Amino acid sequence: MGDKAHTHPGAAGRAMAADQPTSLRNVVLVGHSGSGKTTLVEALALTAGAVNRAGRVEDGGCVSDYDEIEHRQQRSVQLSLVPVEWDGIKINLLDTPGYADFVGELRAGLRAADAALFVVSASDGVDGSTRMVWEECAAVGMPRAIVITHLEAARADFEEMTRVCAEAFGADDPDAVLPLYLPLHGPEGPDGHMPVTGLVGLLTQKLFDYSTGERKESEPGEDQLPRMDEARARLIEGIISESEDETLMDRYLGGERVDLETLIKDLERAVARGVFHPVLAAAPAAEGAKQGIGTVELLELITRGFPTPLEREAPVVTTLDGKPRELAPCDPDGPLVAEVVKTASDPYVGRVSLVRVFSGTLRPDQTVHVSGHGLTDRGHEDHDVDERVGALSMPFGKQQRPVTHAVAGDLASVAKLGRAETGDTLSAKDDPLLMAPWEMPDPLLPLAIQAHSKADEDKLSQGLSRLVAEDPTMRLEQNQDTHQVVLWCLGEAHADVALERLRSRYGVQVDVVPHRVSLRETFANRSAGRGRHVKQSGGHGQYAICEIEVEPLPGGSGIEFVDKVVGGAVPRQFIPSVEKGVRAQAAKGVAAGYPLIDVRVTLLDGKAHSVDSSDAAFQTAGALALREAAADAKIHLLEPVAEVSVLVGDDYVGAVMSDLSGRRGRVLGTEQVGSGRTLVRAEVPEIEIGRYAVDLRSLSHGTARFDRRYARHEPMPPQVADRVREQEREAS
Repeated sequence: MGDKAHTHPGAAGRAMAADQPTSLRNVVLVGHSGSGKTTLVEALALTAGAVNRAGRVEDGGCVSDYDEIEHRQQRSVQLSLVPVEWDGIKINLLDTPGYADFVGELRAGLRAADAALFVVSASDGVDGSTRMVWEECAAVGMPRAIVITHLEAARADFEEMTRVCAEAFGADDPDAVLPLYLPLHGPEGPDGHMPVTGLVGLLTQKLFDYSTGERKESEPGEDQLPRMDEARARLIEGIISESEDETLMDRYLGGERVDLETLIKDLERAVARGVFHPVLAAAPAAEGAKQGIGTVELLELITRGFPTPLEREAPVVTTLDGKPRELAPCDPDGPLVAEVVKTASDPYVGRVSLVRVFSGTLRPDQTVHVSGHGLTDRGHEDHDVDERVGALSMPFGKQQRPVTHAVAGDLASVAKLGRAETGDTLSAKDDPLLMAPWEMPDPLLPLAIQAHSKADEDKLSQGLSRLVAEDPTMRLEQNQDTHQVVLWCLGEAHADVALERLRSRYGVQVDVVPHRVSLRETFANRSAGRGRHVKQSGGHGQYAICEIEVEPLPGGSGIEFVDKVVGGAVPRQFIPSVEKGVRAQAAKGVAAGYPLIDVRVTLLDGKAHSVDSSDAAFQTAGALALREAAADAKIHLLEPVAEVSVLVGDDYVGAVMSDLSGRRGRVLGTEQVGSGRTLVRAEVPEIEIGRYAVDLRSLSHGTARFDRRYARHEPMPPQVADRVREQEREAS
């Protein structure tokens, strides 16, 4: 790699449609926020001739971060596809957000890609969340390479950062994480920065000078040889150790010279198999330059070392009734199977779906079957519907460039799929199939909202449904207990983007209100009550009297109604009326307005009138009796308790357990999970973990994750209950 001259037509202004999977590469860029992923994508597009200047397409728009929200927030918040062409190969570059709140966009990119570029800033290093993504990729064998950016920063050290990457990513085999090139620096400036001017190829032993704005090849100087020779020897041994030719290492150690062509082929095979992870360097292009530093080398690696879609296993597919269906890997002539990896709403063309085609060939105007299953717990409805595909296009910045088809292995945008949501499967209408949805993190930060005005209220439902259709990491809840509309998000930034999209895309202004948890009430002791409803107002009057006894029951018992009336004091036809009144009052609450649970209500006695008694009268009497019993009893406020499981690095276990205890939590136990991680299990009142998604990220520097599930309701401590009641009074 690195010794070829490259000529290629500029791709600016036209769309690329591949005809075979072998001419495709799908690459996702992964890295923490600020590592330089978007800048790198734009530099690759410039080098490949896809843009007219760094990061810009012909109309002056950005090629990657083109959304207005991204401009305002100065960071990526969504998955972006940037297609480029190099040596006859179409490369789909998938730029992902680095901020943890938008991990759903990252996972969509991982699903659509066949290889990953991990972008690491020389000034910031490797963070915990990037390591976790690396481990996920390793678990499925996804090929990976590393690109070190920000080498021009003061005190940036490529060799040191390569060592850090080997420790972080090559725990099992540090010799599988080695550089292919070494950067060359110009003289240090007055601000301490040392500009990168070129690269030295370790395999080719060539110098590639970018100082003039274009890549020029030459021989390295004598002063560069000692540094290069040591790194080259280690690289050759690393490549040979992963060679499929098991005799090569013995021959090499025996003094046999391995030719360059063999080394390059072994390197390419090792990278494609996901067992060797080359480290490359990238730096910004000089003003007016036609190539970014290191971009030619990176494009070579992608086209020659990363796998084609044919080398990816076929996805797990079933029929709609769950029967397994075998698919050949990435067959353009096979049955159509495509997946919606991103959904967006365009103000001019409506809903646009970005799809990855796994089998078959997708064409404009064909009718496809849209299957959506498995996301009902996040506010998404199961659906099976036939829809006609609109135009096919290739996204490029704000533009959508028409294409004639999308073969297996390619990505394309599909217009006018009105029901398709992110995660849905597209298949032939006469052969409907279903792909299992990819794993998504649960949104655990509640955002309670209400329409700002009556006009907003009319548009709110449609805006929210579109929002959750676009983003499967967002869950919509219409809470029946608190009567709140709640958007469950991954974090504060995720919530901010959701509110901004509601306002800017769908014209809905909302107000954020305090989130309420579903509290309950119960009797702490036995009590009796008498309900008397006697009125006379001309014509038939209203007459009903009942006497009840209320006693507490164990948690989870609900409301139990017992009839112990003797002698017909309450006529048989009105006993269900008393129960109905009692249950209606219990649903409204008897003290603070929360539903009453876990009590036994026993009807003991009562009185009726032969003319004036009625169903309605005894319902009212039953409700009055329950209220009177509550007035003479001690009422407990019950709060929901969640069972929380926190997966955290060993370094933060103590801090996490201390924090949980400070939230009135009870730690149930811990267990070791893999190397260096611990699962902490605890029970915590839900009122204490409303912001835990944000607080845990801060506490663990983004390396921990948690899940929660409802356990039970239990009595709230008196001082906390008093505070809640006071807040309720102030709110009303």
